[in-house]
Amino acid sequence: MTSNGDPILVMSGIDKRFSGVQALKSVDLRVHRGEVLALIGENGAGKSTLMNILGGVIPPDAGRIEIDGQEVTIGDVRHAMALGIAFIHQELHSLDNLDVAGNIFLGREPRYGGPLQLIDRRRLHAATLPYLGRLGLEIGPETPVASLSLAQRQQVEIARALAMRARIIIMDEPTSSLTPTETHRLLDVINDLQATGVSIIYISHRLSEVEIVAHRVEVLRDGQNAGTLVGEEIRHEAMIRLMVGRDLRIPPQAKTPAQDEFLQVTDLRTKAYPDAAVSFSASRGQILGLAGLVGAGRSEVARAICGMDPTGGGDVRLAGRPITVRHTRDAIDHGIYLVPEDRRKSGLIGSMSIRENVTLADLRRYARFGWTCRAAERQAATQQCQAMNVVTPSVETRVSNLSGGNQQKVVLGKWLSMRPKVMFLDEPTRGIDVAAKAEIYRLMRRLADRGVAVIMVSSDMEELLAVSDRIIVMHEGRITGSLERREFSEEAIMRLAVGFAPVETAEAKP
Repeated sequence: MTSNGDPILVMSGIDKRFSGVQALKSVDLRVHRGEVLALIGENGAGKSTLMNILGGVIPPDAGRIEIDGQEVTIGDVRHAMALGIAFIHQELHSLDNLDVAGNIFLGREPRYGGPLQLIDRRRLHAATLPYLGRLGLEIGPETPVASLSLAQRQQVEIARALAMRARIIIMDEPTSSLTPTETHRLLDVINDLQATGVSIIYISHRLSEVEIVAHRVEVLRDGQNAGTLVGEEIRHEAMIRLMVGRDLRIPPQAKTPAQDEFLQVTDLRTKAYPDAAVSFSASRGQILGLAGLVGAGRSEVARAICGMDPTGGGDVRLAGRPITVRHTRDAIDHGIYLVPEDRRKSGLIGSMSIRENVTLADLRRYARFGWTCRAAERQAATQQCQAMNVVTPSVETRVSNLSGGNQQKVVLGKWLSMRPKVMFLDEPTRGIDVAAKAEIYRLMRRLADRGVAVIMVSSDMEELLAVSDRIIVMHEGRITGSLERREFSEEAIMRLAVGFAPVETAEAKP
């Protein structure tokens, strides 16, 4: 329950401006001890900027911050940590060259005495185990972080915050890469933390989670406070209305039945599951959902078909003709494109501009006598930004300065400018807000209406049920079933995702 005492944190009149753009305008925020405060808003609303100020990443231009009733000036991240503030960022900051224990206790490792101050690895590993157990992580302290999945890395970041014994924990999209089971476990951890007096600032675009976990919701819109919801006021429709100022609608399903089996995959084997053969087909004009728990092999199938990973055999046909894809360039030449799960690592080059990212995959198209024509690049990038409503002052803006939703639109723009035939989208709306999601869904539907075969890998059950025209489900590298729209339900998907037979098949058995 929320404390009735004085707030542990008060932020008043916070202003922040970047290159002439007002990111925050007189924002107020307060958090009580043991309270779970959800901070929501569209991408670009100012949530991350406000939390970066609280976490010591950037200073405010104006405003006042109080901790325990005392005004403080948070000079840097180390100072924020000393004040008991831990920040779990949406974009993970784990160090691949260290093991799990080294990441959790980075800078706070137990050491032997003496002049060398060497790390006591036995004590370090022993100190790590309780935090892994608390999150249900079935990995050892000595496991290299480089070998972990995205979901496991995110949980290591959460374990680091727990190990800091923070009084205020900022969680920025903490469940964006977690399975339903891992998400429920995290929500249980949050309940345990708030029961011991720890305050949580919970940033999430998954509004169903906010309804479950939050005592209070603060909404930002266009860098300003848009409203507060408490208790029973915290409802999906009310949150969306405050976030975007209007109701949102999911685009309709396919207008026409499947045209054909345009992409046919037979007995495909991936490096992750070399003993499992995958066969499926995707039709032009429809969105095929690819469901399953994290680690089921969905992303590996997409990467293999798109030439990012080697295959262990199998046959791929496009429009009835066999094709060979050994490299990504082969896939691109056939019109098969992938929007990857980790857009920052595999989909974009953050130090480059929007213009450079949009045209990067097809530079030959913009070359004149061996030199790239920037005017042609600028025109193509501008057209894509306008078509997809990318919020940016210029196509010369670095993509690292864009919000997550706008970054995802740039990734899509890169491929849409090249007229795709088959488009794989791996977790296309991970970490972006409801309004940006609706725009991505509309883009996907427009692609399908243009005759593109769209395959969407998603862990978001609501997304799969709302957007897909057909769903295939994977478990441990194999396809366990296919569902037509009339068969859609969360229960049907989860049954297949954990390896059970479809209900009809199960009932037919003696």
